[in-house]
Amino acid sequence: MKNFINISDHSSVELKAIIEEAKKRKQSRIDLNKSAPDNDKPFFGKSMAMIFEKPSTRTRMSFDIAVKQLGGSSIILNPDGIHYGKGDETLQDTARVLSEYVDIVMLRTSTHKNLDEFSRHLKIPIINGLSDLSHPCQIMSDILTFEESNGAIKNKIISWIGDGNNNMSNSLIEAAGRFDFNLRIGCPKKYSPSKHILSWAKKNKVKLEITSKPLEAVENSDCIMTDKWISMNDKVNTKIKKKILKPYQVNKKLLNRANKDAIFMHCLPVGRGEEVTDEVIDGRQSVVWRQALNRVHAQKSIIKWCLD
Repeated sequence: MKNFINISDHSSVELKAIIEEAKKRKQSRIDLNKSAPDNDKPFFGKSMAMIFEKPSTRTRMSFDIAVKQLGGSSIILNPDGIHYGKGDETLQDTARVLSEYVDIVMLRTSTHKNLDEFSRHLKIPIINGLSDLSHPCQIMSDILTFEESNGAIKNKIISWIGDGNNNMSNSLIEAAGRFDFNLRIGCPKKYSPSKHILSWAKKNKVKLEITSKPLEAVENSDCIMTDKWISMNDKVNTKIKKKILKPYQVNKKLLNRANKDAIFMHCLPVGRGEEVTDEVIDGRQSVVWRQALNRVHAQKSIIKWCLD
């Protein structure tokens, strides 16, 4: 049984195979309608349970469409509408019940330990749709999007600007180690990556640079990425955090320091006028809407990999 919880759990060979499968499946759908199933329907007769502890647009839509395109069905569960570790039923018991009903589970959670707990007791695979520590499906779709635009990501320069200590930056650091690209993180010292992920990066010889100077971080970059300054359930003083991160806004001046064919990525939802200007996100170098679409294709490949 194969789970997909963190990028670092998997080898470079496995991850690259998932990306290549996603490219092939996307290409094979050129003449199909959005919800039409793939010709081979590899998920036919199977179902996925999706549990959302946190609000979602892209994760909910992209996984539901992914399952339909694979020929299967999905069941969306709200923790407030099921037992899910409440009352007399533990997460362990919920996991065992789901194992009898469906073929795979996707969990979007506020607490990464819930993923670990579920994975210990499920008899079926689980996919991390987002946690407070990692966002692997988003990063896989980002790599797919980058390679569609700029070719193989190996040895390219990817720049992350803003909060360097969140789930996206964690998964991006892991991806840099597995896909062998150069990662520069431009962030305030207060929001530098955690000691744990930096220790992992050092052990795995990740080509990682961290600077407090945003212009330095994007020099000759092939891709600039950022995220909302205030994440869901971010228990901080929002005014202070936004003030600290204001010099790290991705604007035209910053984008112009990157390579002329550099692309801009954002996982969405976006704080327009905060972490990025309208001019950048709506500009010709922005690929954010293709990123959103590619969640479907990357996740289809991840689902298939888990069940193969």
